[in-house]
Amino acid sequence: MTEDQTSDQPVEAVPATDAPQPTEAVQAPAPTVDRVAELEAELAKLKNEVLYAKAETENTRRRLEQQAEDRGKYAVGNFAKDVLAVADNVRRALDAVPPTAREGNDAINGLIVGVEMTERELLTTFERYGIKPVAAQGERFDPNLHQAMMEMEDPSQPEGTVVLVMQAGYTIHDRLLRPALVAVSKGGPKATGANVDTSV
Repeated sequence: MTEDQTSDQPVEAVPATDAPQPTEAVQAPAPTVDRVAELEAELAKLKNEVLYAKAETENTRRRLEQQAEDRGKYAVGNFAKDVLAVADNVRRALDAVPPTAREGNDAINGLIVGVEMTERELLTTFERYGIKPVAAQGERFDPNLHQAMMEMEDPSQPEGTVVLVMQAGYTIHDRLLRPALVAVSKGGPKATGANVDTSV
């Protein structure tokens, strides 16, 4: 065979030995028991944080709702305290007229009827906003609702009974707006049941 013939022959490709051969996918090593415990602890911690944040959000929402409700209920409190003076003066005007003055005098009678209607309308408006008078006359003294201004000797009444109301008290919803200014009896039979504080 000549040199020319040799060069015309196709040369067979020889596979290279250092070329990278395809291999199977490399698997990550299985997590150790310590790593699993660590991840579980971290997961539990994150769950607690989420629950805490959720509870805190719920508490904040409830608190804001309560504050909004209170603002709605008690917003008129300061205004109501000022208007109570008007109610006091209307009542004083009615108390100042002796019953005999109404008899036979249409002008005074008409005036008194008008003032009584004004007082009723005022008290109805108070009630619409949750403002109610405090029960006092003949009641046992309650330091949460009454303010004792003096003690009066009255053997006919159990000790610690309100025998005179000097100024009406009022509540707004479940809060005291103004205590009733009262005189409390002393010298009568001891009150039974709950303790009665008659200190002035």
